[in-house]
Parts: sequence; C-alpha cells; structure tokens
Amino acid sequence: MAEAFNELTLSADKATRYAEVADEIASVLDGESNLTARMATVASMLANSFDHYFWTGFYVVDPAKPRELVVGPYQGTLGCLRIAFGRGVCGAAAETGRTQLVEDVHAFPGHIACDSRSASEIVVPVFDANSQLIAVFDVDSDKPAAFDAVDQAWLEKILGSVFGQ
Repeated sequence: MAEAFNELTLSADKATRYAEVADEIASVLDGESNLTARMATVASMLANSFDHYFWTGFYVVDPAKPRELVVGPYQGTLGCLRIAFGRGVCGAAAETGRTQLVEDVHAFPGHIACDSRSASEIVVPVFDANSQLIAVFDVDSDKPAAFDAVDQAWLEKILGSVFGQ
C-alpha cells in the first residue's frame, strides 16, 4: 500500500513539475519563431528539469532525405548522427507517427545504442501546424522503466503547443 502511495505521489510531483516547465517554456519562447531556437530551448529546459533524463533532444527530418532523421539540438552525450525511418525507437516514432514508450531499450527490436548507458526511452513525434512530421523528440534515461504515462502526456502536450499542433 505504501509503495502505491509513493508512486502516486511521485507521479503527482512529476506532473506538477511538467506543468511548471510547460509554462516556463511558453514564456521563454513567446514571440520566437526560429525552429532551431525553439528546439534548443525545449531540449535545454526539459533536460534541466528532470533527474531521470539522461539524453534529451531532437532528431529532425532531413529535407534532402525525407525518410531520414538527422541529429538536431540536444543535451547530453554524443548522439547518433542519422537514423532511418523505421530503425530503432526514434525511427519507429517517425515511421508510425506515434509516441514510443520503451521500458527496456535492450529488448526493443533493432534498438540503436548511441550510448550504452541508456536503459529506457521515450520518443515523441513532432508535427508542425500542417500535421507534417518535422522531428522526433527523444529522451533517454540510464534507469530502466524511467518513463510513464505522465511523461508521455506532458511531452505530447508541450511539443504540440510549442510546434503548432
């Protein structure tokens, strides 16, 4: 019973922090239209707001190779430079247009190990105001099962709000 209570408290605390950082991001980005500046700000502010984030950033759809993602603004260790649609967790999010919530990246078919310390991951597709995929937002953790429905709901909300969905 105490364990369930602790999990609910942690989820409520996490949701509260997401709400706060969502407001902070909106305030900082008010009037800023540059896509790179918006991505860099989101990656930085989220990475510095949560202890369970290990690597945080964007993989952007390459206009010259529209079925390939290229690393964009991020916080953390060296990221993979390019990822094909359908390959790994980021490629799966790009291919399907759906958030990928992975408790154990080592069990994910075709996982790309950009950093062997990553244990779990959430990847959210990012769409523009015309519902075109422009990027995926990738967050890795060095802890297993670090992400849950609270992370998913808030990341989808923040990214939708920032990038025009």
